[in-house]
Amino acid sequence: MSVADRLAALGLTVPAVAAPVAAPVAAYVPAVVTGRYVYTAGQLPFVDGALPVTGKVGAEVDAETASAEARTAALNALAAVESVAGSLDRVARVVKVTVFVASDPSFTGQPGVANGASTLVGEVFGDAGVHARSAVGVAVLPLDAPVEVELVVELTD
Repeated sequence: MSVADRLAALGLTVPAVAAPVAAPVAAYVPAVVTGRYVYTAGQLPFVDGALPVTGKVGAEVDAETASAEARTAALNALAAVESVAGSLDRVARVVKVTVFVASDPSFTGQPGVANGASTLVGEVFGDAGVHARSAVGVAVLPLDAPVEVELVVELTD
């Protein structure tokens, strides 16, 4: 089954690549290829060019909502991968997922929030989606986003 077929079965489509919003933010590209690897820039959970939710997880944003936002950010990261790889069917393996969580100082559930991104990758790529991961609590993210996701993937030849 192709990745597009899996996405369709999940009721998902890969969005257009989220463009950098404004200078100085625009001093980067969404993804780069080096050798057989794709490294994405941090992807925010944009939907149609806007952040549906802003704020700190554990304060303005609950963990369940943040996990759903991590899933959206991961889908945006897949769009970045596809933009440089040509097709998500070229993904041989998801190597690493990094999820940054804008956290209230008392919030310690970053791994649960990161599961939103990890679960999506697993659903889309199956065994090739089994990955290493970091779930990192941070004070603030760009545009007051609750989460940001980065991927490292290995491509087939």
